[in-house]
Amino acid sequence: MRATAWAVVGLGLLACSDSGTGPLDLVFPAMGSLSSPSGAGSFRFGVATAATQIEDRNTATDWYLWTQPTSQGGLGKGAAFVDDAVMGYTDAIPDVALLQQLGVDSYRFSMEWARIEPTKGQIDESALQHYSDVLDALKAAHIRPLVTVHHFSNPVWLDDPRDPSCASGPSDSNLCGLGSPAGGPLVVQAFADHAALLAQRFGDRVDEWGTVNEPINYLLASYGLGQFPPGKFTIFEPLTEFLPVLRDYLRAHVAMYQAIKQYDTVDADGDGVAASVGMSLSTAEWVAAAQNAPSTDPLDLQALDQITYVFNHLFVDALEKGAFDPDLDQSWSEPQPTWTGAIDWLGVQYYARMGVTGQKSLFPAPIDLTPCEPPLDLGACLPPLDPTFCVPIMSYEYDPRGVYDVLTDLGRRWPDLPLVVTEAGIATDVGERRAENVVRTLEQIAQAREDGIDVRGYYHWSLMDNFEWQLGFAPHFGLFSVDRTTFARTPTTGATAFSEITATRTVTEDLRAQWGGVGPLTPEPDAPAGPLCTSP
Repeated sequence: MRATAWAVVGLGLLACSDSGTGPLDLVFPAMGSLSSPSGAGSFRFGVATAATQIEDRNTATDWYLWTQPTSQGGLGKGAAFVDDAVMGYTDAIPDVALLQQLGVDSYRFSMEWARIEPTKGQIDESALQHYSDVLDALKAAHIRPLVTVHHFSNPVWLDDPRDPSCASGPSDSNLCGLGSPAGGPLVVQAFADHAALLAQRFGDRVDEWGTVNEPINYLLASYGLGQFPPGKFTIFEPLTEFLPVLRDYLRAHVAMYQAIKQYDTVDADGDGVAASVGMSLSTAEWVAAAQNAPSTDPLDLQALDQITYVFNHLFVDALEKGAFDPDLDQSWSEPQPTWTGAIDWLGVQYYARMGVTGQKSLFPAPIDLTPCEPPLDLGACLPPLDPTFCVPIMSYEYDPRGVYDVLTDLGRRWPDLPLVVTEAGIATDVGERRAENVVRTLEQIAQAREDGIDVRGYYHWSLMDNFEWQLGFAPHFGLFSVDRTTFARTPTTGATAFSEITATRTVTEDLRAQWGGVGPLTPEPDAPAGPLCTSP
């Protein structure tokens, strides 16, 4: 999930909705390939999760150590100890029934690297068997897997958060992480080896793979602002401190792409493609702003261009051009020919609209710019277009029209690259708001498709309530709510609306009249009354 990272990185946003289509039924065609020509025009309905956010007993992950209380030997960081999360490992097979209840044809999830390889070079066969059983259960339920290889969590040995300086240099117990002069190549190779293992073991049942999840969000949170493990701070240093991290993660994507292509040789579904490999970007509808209002100041407009480039364009441009931009000035002066074309489809993850200013500096690009959001509110925040669009628990706002804008921008920038909305959702305990989020997002996707953008699917975030990274368990994104005492799963109004859509692959006129359109959302109780969207 990416929305949490906006709060981590310190960003702000605002929202409104406009379906752009009349009050007619919206019909989505049958599921097809994510990347092959045979999939053009097809569409899939899915939901998404990430291993660390749902699984219990993930004791070898950096997030377990990061959030574990100091009294138990951990670092005690974040709002809550991940602990047993929502029992998503123990209940993985029963949870397949939730997917069937929703009527989805696809499930995007990750396999916990730290569980599979808790010690470098030592593979836990029981963990591999567990994930094999999950794949078998999905196959029996006629639900297609989309496996994310890296979704924000690592084995501790990849970059030990207890030793962020890595004073003794890389070793099997601490490779020192991305960007390390000595350890970086070892980390990239470790990513490749892990991807190769998954492709070898599961390629007979998995054809679709995502390498990395929301790279800029992840790198800023983990290596820029120290909010995620390993807790490193480089973003306020010269670019020379952060760029090696960025370069290594691109190298890791390419290495995983190549490994999956080499070792997944089985066309599991008969569509002519044995392995379709993409990545998922954290995107936003960025707006130039200053002093709590939209801005036309040239400095703010430069900031808008720069942050859109860094978040929405940088990674894919690097793969399209086969080059790296070593100072983020869009010069592409560092050739990387082995990167060329190392992407088959692109995941788009959208939650909100955000203000950005060039008046004060956060991100050390050639342009000074500041995404706006507490605790780093430096004056760029925008008031909501409607107070009901505020998502108070996340300190941001949901604008459904933004997903259309992002999809059309990316689709026109890379017209030969199929797009998939691999995450979209809303944090709320109001079921009606979640149903509105589902319907309005699908309205925008339908409009983008009608306008010629090759969008091949929608994965709602998330299947169930989960551990929301540094924010703990307070934000609830699930189509199924989870009782934190009994771990019982209960369908929300959003689940009811989504299952009605998947049953006929149609967002009916009645559903659109009830949940769609451009008007206010159902109010969130105790939402802040002020002009900006801040946490309660």
